[in-house]
Amino acid sequence: MGDLRLGPLLRYADGSSATVWVEADRPCTAEVRCADGSGGSARTFQVAGHHYALVGVDGLTPGTATPYEVLLDGARVWPVPDSPFPPSVIRTPTEDDTVRVAFGSCRWAAPAAGEDDPVGPDALDTLAARIAADPEGERPDVLLLLGDQVYADETSDATRRWLAARRDLADPPGDQVADYEEYTHLYYESWLDPEVRWLLSTVPSCMIFDDHDVIDDWNTSAAWLADMRATPWWRERLLSGLVSYWVYQHLGNLSPAELAGDPVYAAVLDAADGTDALRTFAADTDADPASARWSYRRDFGRVRLLMVDSRAARVLEEDRRSMLDPEEERWVREQVLDDRGAYDHLLIGTSLPWLLPHLVHDVEGWNAALCRGERGARWARLGEKVRRAADLEHWAAFPSSFEALGELVAEVGTGPDAPATVCVLSGDVHHAYVAEPSWPDRARERPSARIVQLTCSPVHNSVPLSIRLGFRFGWSAPARALGRAFARHGRLSRPSVRWRREGGPWFGNQLMTLTLSGRSALLRLEKAVPEGGERRAALRTVTESKLS
Repeated sequence: MGDLRLGPLLRYADGSSATVWVEADRPCTAEVRCADGSGGSARTFQVAGHHYALVGVDGLTPGTATPYEVLLDGARVWPVPDSPFPPSVIRTPTEDDTVRVAFGSCRWAAPAAGEDDPVGPDALDTLAARIAADPEGERPDVLLLLGDQVYADETSDATRRWLAARRDLADPPGDQVADYEEYTHLYYESWLDPEVRWLLSTVPSCMIFDDHDVIDDWNTSAAWLADMRATPWWRERLLSGLVSYWVYQHLGNLSPAELAGDPVYAAVLDAADGTDALRTFAADTDADPASARWSYRRDFGRVRLLMVDSRAARVLEEDRRSMLDPEEERWVREQVLDDRGAYDHLLIGTSLPWLLPHLVHDVEGWNAALCRGERGARWARLGEKVRRAADLEHWAAFPSSFEALGELVAEVGTGPDAPATVCVLSGDVHHAYVAEPSWPDRARERPSARIVQLTCSPVHNSVPLSIRLGFRFGWSAPARALGRAFARHGRLSRPSVRWRREGGPWFGNQLMTLTLSGRSALLRLEKAVPEGGERRAALRTVTESKLS
């Protein structure tokens, strides 16, 4: 009899169908059986000796919450015996339902039970505990994880001990993960956490990578990439990172229709072991980022979500540097403008914030100008060193892409078919804030939609004093004046978009939730705080505001 190694993860869900991802310990048939008689089954596929299935569930009734169980070769493996959690359910929306979207990024795995947690309560653990305590109460309809779901380059003490038992950590990459098997350990450590495991089994999730899913500052610059490719361990790390991301995260992002037409998925299903097919795909993606698309679109009734890859799709040559390659940029534009009247709210998920504190924005633009030679070769060499040391690689470090995204959101937010809100959702910077743009010099009609940058991180990570002080200062008037000095030195033109901070900065392990109903939008930020002993915690509302 097979056993459930990881999962189940409820990934896609619409009014009548869903997908559930599982990892088993051997080849088998995985079945999802729902209490209302609906369900589905799939044979596992193999990657590097591991066995996975993405089970399509059909015949669900819109507007219902249906408990389900998972069977492997006919034997029930989920829920686990004596589970302290309520049954996992698949909730199917109706077209007119309110949509609740929770989001955040940057999660270190929580320590094992009984161990101290130096960074405080985990916001996902705390969310799971709240839902489990009141299964009929409010819960997200979808959870967006905006990057750094695992940390390949910052491993825990437990993982370092595990790595040391399988290889010599004196050899590169040391206590970072080196191959696919080590990546699987990161996912076990993160997603076997009992609260998180149950949460992901009952709340649909959408995911996108950021740098730490592969390595800090991934694809910062062409020079960075050349240096990494000259490192003997890098190729295995990158291929394993991309293959494991495809298996554990990307596959579940796709709808049943997209899965049916995906040639990579078909090749993996047809192979006795899909490792070679996936490694070839990953190598092709590394050689030509335009050959694959990690970005995707999901529609939730009158809410449209675009999750945008702002890591692997970059163009890094200094003379044409861009956050997105031309094909990716064209695709994003098409998805935003497609049937604009069909949605009331547009959510653009990008792991990296578009609008930053003004000082940070100006420093990143200044650095980009130096690196492309605006002040000569000597300044360009210095600029590259500063770029890597200070992580200057957000949208502001790609000035043409920053302007293009601004023009796109202004365009979609203008006119009779404009949605009520356009929200750019991001993480990465280990604090939360709300920023609102404006276009005072826009020659055409100004946007009527409420457009905001909503940034929320971390879910569970450290927030050192330097970050708290640095970002508080970064939003200040003196910092803004300092930023203008950097802009003058870099000979930067003034951006067409202006923005102001509407809320924050807020620090801690936290989640934002958007409640979208008709053309109204309500934003809530909640922080995980200790409550009582034995690592108990609660989500405390920090701020709540009406966006539209």
